[in-house]
Amino acid sequence: MTDLQTALASGNLVVLLWTAGTLGFIHTILGPDHYIPFIMMSKAQNWSRKKTAFITFLCGLGHVGSSLMIGAFLAWLGMAASDWGDSRFAFWQDFRGSLSAWLLIGVGVAFTIWGVKNALRGKTHSHAHLHNNKSEHTHEHNHKTEHMHAHTNSVSKLTPWILFTIFIFGPCESLIPLMLSSWSVAGITGITMVSLVFGVTTIITIMATVAILMAGIQKIPIGKLDRWSTALAGISLVACGAAIQFLGL
Repeated sequence: MTDLQTALASGNLVVLLWTAGTLGFIHTILGPDHYIPFIMMSKAQNWSRKKTAFITFLCGLGHVGSSLMIGAFLAWLGMAASDWGDSRFAFWQDFRGSLSAWLLIGVGVAFTIWGVKNALRGKTHSHAHLHNNKSEHTHEHNHKTEHMHAHTNSVSKLTPWILFTIFIFGPCESLIPLMLSSWSVAGITGITMVSLVFGVTTIITIMATVAILMAGIQKIPIGKLDRWSTALAGISLVACGAAIQFLGL
């Protein structure tokens, strides 16, 4: 382990910092599971921009923070970056990534089924009324609206916590090797700097991508598809989970 000044002078720490920022950006952009769940759930549950941004930030923090704690623990144990790939900790890192993918799929299936049921229940039907003055009018009516709203409110309160749990299990694959490398180069200062660069870049990229895509989606008229938004959100979660589990995205 070298001191900070030596690490900076050699350029090794600078390379690691640039690598951390680059990987933080790339792994977020190339992983649709980092932003699509927030966009679709925000649309399905009518979250405000402020609420969406807050939930996105907390989930991003949990996503980075879980890997950061593991990396810090392994650095404290004295593990070298070269030993990471063949270690049992790398296996468990892969396992929790797979678990996160299956959680996405399972939650997505549940939301899809629930969304389809609500969309079919939510079909309105016409009632004709004859008044005392012999005039008649027709209006649309849905007997199950209040019942559906009660369930919707309950699910809406749980959804942010469900997403947060999934993102805690989701690993930042490249963060731990970077942390171990920076620890050997510049100790606690190096590992702190690299972790901050990676974490801040990742969270900002997630939040910016969500905000940009949501701004575009809000301009697209969906009309009658609106009542299917929860089902579509569920399908998107299934697709994200499948992409992670079977395509390695």
